[in-house]
Amino acid sequence: MGKVYVIQENSKFNIISAKKYGELVPVFEEGKQIMLSPAPAIKKLNYILKDFNDDDYLLLIGDPAMIGLACTIASKVNMGRYKILKYDRRTYEYYDIAIDIHERNKKDEQW
Repeated sequence: MGKVYVIQENSKFNIISAKKYGELVPVFEEGKQIMLSPAPAIKKLNYILKDFNDDDYLLLIGDPAMIGLACTIASKVNMGRYKILKYDRRTYEYYDIAIDIHERNKKDEQW
């Protein structure tokens, strides 16, 4: 089982159900935002996501700029592939979505 990288902690959301996809790993603390320079955030993401692989997920909550950077870096580290968890408010469950920016998954299958 891989890891679920929680892009930004948020005490308003209960993300415990995402644990079924792997160990929850917080990336940025609650309230943090990218303001003047993205360089510190990029450095942190490069370090935390350096071993990102097909077993891992990104939980996309928080500052949109941080989310965009996390997707970019995860894709770079894992040959254009990454998975995200999407929350469904009707079923109260997370669903995984596999993304391959090089479109190698011709059958639209999860890897």
